[in-house]
Amino acid sequence: MADLYRILPGFGDVEAAAARLGGWSVRTPLLEAHKLGARLGYRLFVKAECLQRTGSFKFRGAFNRLSAMSEAERRRGVVAFSSGNHAQGVACAAELLGIRAAIVMPADAPRIKIENTRGYGAEVVLYDRITQSREDIADRLVAERGATLIRPFDDPLIVAGQGTTAIEAIEDAATLGIAFDVLAAPASGGGLIAGCALAGAALSPKTRVYTVEPAGLDDHARSLRAGHRVGHAPDAHSICDALQATMPGEITFAINRRLLAGGLVVSDDEVRAAMRVAFTELKLVLEPSGAAALAAALAGRIPGPPSAVCVIASGGNVDAAFFTQVLGD
Repeated sequence: MADLYRILPGFGDVEAAAARLGGWSVRTPLLEAHKLGARLGYRLFVKAECLQRTGSFKFRGAFNRLSAMSEAERRRGVVAFSSGNHAQGVACAAELLGIRAAIVMPADAPRIKIENTRGYGAEVVLYDRITQSREDIADRLVAERGATLIRPFDDPLIVAGQGTTAIEAIEDAATLGIAFDVLAAPASGGGLIAGCALAGAALSPKTRVYTVEPAGLDDHARSLRAGHRVGHAPDAHSICDALQATMPGEITFAINRRLLAGGLVVSDDEVRAAMRVAFTELKLVLEPSGAAALAAALAGRIPGPPSAVCVIASGGNVDAAFFTQVLGD
């Protein structure tokens, strides 16, 4: 654990990531949901990362990680494993930086995520979630090619890049004379929420930061209560395909256990409702995972009573057929 703490990122690393991302990432809008806030009894703001490059916050961490590589590392290429959003983030960053990328993706990932990853020029290696290990496949590719493995969350540069999301949200709120009481974001391995927690602790220390996870996959919430990392049942399932990491990361949990206020849990039905509300009232297309934090707000899960809440809409990469089905429910 002592070795782990020596490599934990700090707020200075998040600031450095913001400098690297300048001119490359989109400064996504902070939208106030006036009608929703009036119903909930507080001002509700949505950080629309679904409008980020590649359609999710994952571009931030991926670009920060790849841009820090040496020329020799860049020549050997990168390998990543992901259900889709990290895949697209790495593929896009690699294309921009002229780096060869191979991405290991589950065969049942949303088709749009697979196609988009290929569209950025990456090699896609499909695997079966039940019978194969994505880590083993990625390790083999790394060994064969001498490539660099770009982890989806348990990497200091990835965490720092994701934290730029909260820097922007907090700064934009400050221009309105607002400090958030609560900031909530979806969590899988914990990279986004860890980066946001670092930014929040430095820039808005009174803001309470919460994870949001699907029921049954709420390993962060349970780990925070237990004080150590715990996983979830291997057969747990949710429509939130991007929130299915088996347990919090080592690096991310070392940050989150110190800085987070707790973990919130939502049902798949609540996520579907949030997707519909985001579309009809905010004109945003959200994938299930990207709607989780908004779902927590709409379901009355935000502890309080708060006066101003920011929820991060982390991604919008959803298959058209599934999205149409959700809207029609």
